[in-house]
Amino acid sequence: MSAVRGLLRPARQETYEKVFGAVYVGLMTNVLLALSCAPLLAALAVVRDPAASWPFFAALSTVCAPALAGAFRCFALLGEGSTAVFSAFWSGYRRAGTRAAAAWLAGAAAVSVLAVDAAVVTGTPWGPALVPFFATGAALAVAVTVAVLVVVAESPRRVRDLVRPCLYLVTRRWYLTAPTLAVLALAVAAVLLKPVPGLLLALAPLLYAVWATTRYVVLPLVTRT
Repeated sequence: MSAVRGLLRPARQETYEKVFGAVYVGLMTNVLLALSCAPLLAALAVVRDPAASWPFFAALSTVCAPALAGAFRCFALLGEGSTAVFSAFWSGYRRAGTRAAAAWLAGAAAVSVLAVDAAVVTGTPWGPALVPFFATGAALAVAVTVAVLVVVAESPRRVRDLVRPCLYLVTRRWYLTAPTLAVLALAVAAVLLKPVPGLLLALAPLLYAVWATTRYVVLPLVTRT
């Protein structure tokens, strides 16, 4: 009976505050991400076939980099118990925006080159052997880009000093990097297939999972000043 009473006992007020604080941070982060990425979202809504204009969208997607840095800053402060979402988001956006955009552009360029190469060799006799190589390279480029964004959101380190360490860490802990990329792909798919619920409900929880796992992978770079 005592065990049953313990299970039925109401949760502490602190628990409710933490739950509602986390929900508030998630919803506000979704709204701020949507506002920051509005140019890209508007272009996707207007253009009928975005795949046909992929170089334009690859360049325009750079607006997402400072927004992600801001979101990652919110997640970091949430772990410290802060729910000041607006100030945390714009602080990360402002402080890491330029470096995040540079990392994003480099990553987008690498992924674009690898995707074009994969498309070229697909119809050749070497296609079955080379396409997995290009796909793995593209996945590594995305993982390194996300890892750099996580680090610059919390530290003033330069992007060029982070590429090699991030590449080493995400490769070393590939068993964490692979599911993180799957969750990131799920977040992108949620936004593209169901824009309203994807942006307002699903995006922040999925990005939080990406941030938390990636931060664990690159923790030596985050804690080192």
